[in-house]
Amino acid sequence: MLSETTPHVVAYKLGCNLRFKPVALTASVCVASPQMKSKLPEELTSEVPQTKWGKILLATPVIMTVIATLLAGLASSEMTRAQYDRALGAQLQSKAGDQWAYFQAKKLRGAMQRNSLELLTATTEVKLIANPVLDKIPVPAPTSMDAKVAAALEAIEKQKPETEIAELLKPVDDKSLAAALQAAKDNALAFETALAPANQEIEKLEKLVAEGDKDARRDMSATKMRFNGARYETEARVNQTIATFYELQVRKANIAAERHHKRSGKFFFGMLAAQAAVIVSTFAIAAQKRSFLWSVAAVAGIAAIIFAVYVYLRV
Repeated sequence: MLSETTPHVVAYKLGCNLRFKPVALTASVCVASPQMKSKLPEELTSEVPQTKWGKILLATPVIMTVIATLLAGLASSEMTRAQYDRALGAQLQSKAGDQWAYFQAKKLRGAMQRNSLELLTATTEVKLIANPVLDKIPVPAPTSMDAKVAAALEAIEKQKPETEIAELLKPVDDKSLAAALQAAKDNALAFETALAPANQEIEKLEKLVAEGDKDARRDMSATKMRFNGARYETEARVNQTIATFYELQVRKANIAAERHHKRSGKFFFGMLAAQAAVIVSTFAIAAQKRSFLWSVAAVAGIAAIIFAVYVYLRV
């Protein structure tokens, strides 16, 4: 009978992998404890072979899950960018509306000044004051812009179809469009600066007119009407140019929003394909015909990757 100190019993209790070799024994007598080391049943381990093919089969659902998560993130990111571009377009449209309001107001003022001058000259004798500063309105400098921006601007001014304007705006980058808008604003400020001598001249002439001289005051009023009519007409054109550049930015933002919206939907379909690959590859692990199901999952996953790359680069 074996005692508690017998090497066979000690090895069984410790559950170690030590091998005891007593003098009288020539074989290993240590038995691993079933409580310390577990072993998968043979029917489960036989389901997935421990080969390169088996490892690929087990890794496929994980890889497809990662791809599906990335595509879901891309879809969400594209939708967020579409919403941002829509909001940006609304802000730019508000700024364009302000410039159109200035354009209309100055157009109306210029028309009123000219109509008043015509009515005055038709009802009484008027002698316009000859002054080289007031006789000629400064001409705003032409706005410097890229050739692509100029083509899109011309399309809007000629009221061409929106599809044609959109095609002309696609190759226009945001920096060149912003530079053209800034150049138009600079021209507006330069025009205001160029009008300063004329405004000072008008103030000087008004002070020289005698208080009781009605004819001189009438002539001065007529001279101001002529000057202001031409001035408001020129300022209206300047504001029109700025408003048109804002309109280009609005259309550019809307085009970008549409593009990101389409990309979001296509990335979403790619995510669905990757999710389908996850499901099919998971079934392939437990099914009998693993090769066929795994091939279907691999094809779905590869199609999702190719589709996502195509959308990212071309759409």
